[in-house]
Amino acid sequence: MVLQDVMIILAMTFPMFLFTIYPAIRVANFLEERYEISEAKKRAAMVSVTFLCAVCLSSLLHFL
Repeated sequence: MVLQDVMIILAMTFPMFLFTIYPAIRVANFLEERYEISEAKKRAAMVSVTFLCAVCLSSLLHFL
């Protein structure tokens, strides 16, 4: 049952990317302005925040 839940959450993650791209861009821009990070680190932060937020949103939708 646990593997099935994980697969459903990962399948729901891809549509959630549409809702989490804008907040990730805002977070990356804030980090660039505040801490003067490089462009490569800004892109890495944007991708990681997008994925983490999408997984969190998907798991909340699945379990609530």
